[in-house]
Parts: sequence; structure tokens; C-alpha cells
Amino acid sequence: MFSLFTYIALIVGVNYAFAVTPLVELPNGDLWPPVSLIVGFVFVVRDFAQRRVGHHILWAMLAGCVVSWYMASPQLAVASAAAFAVGELGDWALFTFTRKPFSQRILISSLLGAPLDSLVFLLLIGLATPWSIGIMSLSKLAGSFLVFFLVRRRERREAAGMTAQNV
Repeated sequence: MFSLFTYIALIVGVNYAFAVTPLVELPNGDLWPPVSLIVGFVFVVRDFAQRRVGHHILWAMLAGCVVSWYMASPQLAVASAAAFAVGELGDWALFTFTRKPFSQRILISSLLGAPLDSLVFLLLIGLATPWSIGIMSLSKLAGSFLVFFLVRRRERREAAGMTAQNV
């Protein structure tokens, strides 16, 4: 249950951070939300929570959409809730139906969820350019890549330990 509550708390925290953190102007004039660096961790924490609670994670995702709706202006609320729903559902679907090791499911599901979330959000607020979508997606994926490498390393150590025990 800890990962489930952490997931919901991260949704609230990230939405709050997006509301209070100023955007950074990029060299080409696009605006970048530095909070997007944290969003990748939300996708990964959802993966961990889903391992614990299964498809009940969908209820937490719905709660995340409701929280997203109430934490912003009407335009941002629609963009945030829609992006969250599309990104998280894409992430959930790939995580659920991919029969790969946990580390690979984290990476594969994040590779779909983060760009979907970025695309929908930026389209709905009128800031979608290839540059802004790419930068926001890469920002979100940074956390996912970090966790992927840590989990993969742990999986390899565990596999090596099992191999040593079987010898």
C-alpha cells in the first residue's frame, strides 16, 4: 500500500509543483516546465504500485485525474487531466500486457507514457512544437531511465545469486 499512497501523493505534489514553479525559456523561445523532470518518477511509481495492487491501480489513476482537474485553471485542468489519463493509461497498458522482466516493462511503458502525456498536454495548452514535446518527453524519461538501470542491476544480481545457488 505504501507505493499506492506514494503514487497518489506524487500526483498531488507534481500538480502543485506545476502550478507554482515558473517555466524556463529555452534558447528557441519555447517554455519548459522543470517540474517535468519529476513526472518520470510518477510513471515508475505507478508501475511499482501496480505490482502490489494489480488492476486496482486504475482507481488511483482516476483519483489522479480528479486531483489534476481541481488543482489548476480550467484550461490547464483539462490539459493536465487529459494528458494524465492518456499517458498513464498507455503506460498501464504496456506495463500490464508486456511479459518482459520488470525493469524492461518500466522502460517500455515509460517510453510510451511520457511522450503521450507530453504531446496531449502541450497540444491542449497550445504550446506543442517538436522541440517542446521532445524536451518535455526527455525530461520525463530521465527519471524512468534512472530507475530502469537501478532495477535492471538488482535483477541481474538476483539472477546471478540464483545461478550460484543452483550450481
